[in-house]
Amino acid sequence: MRRRVLWCAVVLASVNAWAAGKPASADWVPSSDGVEVVDVHARQIWARCVEGMQWDGQTCHGEPVLATHKEALALASARRKADGLDWRLPRVTDLRRLVNETGARRGLSKALFPAAPSDWYWAGTANVDTSSGAAANPYNYGTVMRGQDNTGLNRMAFLNGWAVDMASGDARGDMPKRTARLPVRLVRPQD
Repeated sequence: MRRRVLWCAVVLASVNAWAAGKPASADWVPSSDGVEVVDVHARQIWARCVEGMQWDGQTCHGEPVLATHKEALALASARRKADGLDWRLPRVTDLRRLVNETGARRGLSKALFPAAPSDWYWAGTANVDTSSGAAANPYNYGTVMRGQDNTGLNRMAFLNGWAVDMASGDARGDMPKRTARLPVRLVRPQD
């Protein structure tokens, strides 16, 4: 029942946008209250504003929270508990889709995500297979200093996290989790 109501809201928003002379994307539609953006194709719901900012009916206002990776995970957990919905940090692929497919030429759609910082955002991706298959030399000082060995090939990887540049869609897995302070945008599955 809830899915049918949400789908009707998505269709109604598309019809209203078309009637107002504004281009509507079939895949990206604001929720009826405007607080969220529904990605119909991926069946995901995005927070329209980054954490720390609020939707006022027209735009996002306030100051974005700049968080370490641990703080970003805590923000998702707190919102999940407060709303009772499955909010989480988006994966790299989620954020890249957000940047590349919301209808903007480069970066986020300003109509869907107004006042969004064009910056690197934290991703919840834990690991991307980057193994080369080559064994590390445990007697090489450089290998030891980087934390590499034959069992983990990079044991220090837990110090770095994944982030996506919301202006370009570029991703990197070497963002220092403890010291980098980045904006946070949350996503949840469509019910």
